[in-house]
Amino acid sequence: MEGMTDPEPLGYTGFLIRRAQQTHVAVWQQEVSASVSSVQYGVLAVLARRPGASQRELGDELDLDRSTVADLVSRLQRRGLLQRERHDGDRRRNTVELTDAGREQVEELRPRVEAVEHVLTDGLSPEDRRELRSLLMRVLSVSRRPRTAERSA
Repeated sequence: MEGMTDPEPLGYTGFLIRRAQQTHVAVWQQEVSASVSSVQYGVLAVLARRPGASQRELGDELDLDRSTVADLVSRLQRRGLLQRERHDGDRRRNTVELTDAGREQVEELRPRVEAVEHVLTDGLSPEDRRELRSLLMRVLSVSRRPRTAERSA
């Protein structure tokens, strides 16, 4: 790889992202919850901000496919944290809302989620934290674009 100065595999962004994800999962389970994953929390947090969002809107906002969203919603519904209803105007569409227990869960977990953010980024300056998020968002936006034959050749 052109310009790689770190030894393999440390010179590869994907390897570092995977290691960062492993660290995130370990810190999440220690600081937040072993029973509510960060993705499940993401669903709850979006619904706290957007009550009545459709499953499709959840998928779009969290960058999850339809089957994953349906599975997450079913699991959280069985736990009594949200309720799903058919949309009045479009019977093919499900809308989802937090239950009282779901709202309580979000409020209980939010400070713990913020603690994870500190554990992961306290070694960075505020400017570095913003830059890290900005760079990750750019990596994500570029990786979501369809690859052209020219780029993949």
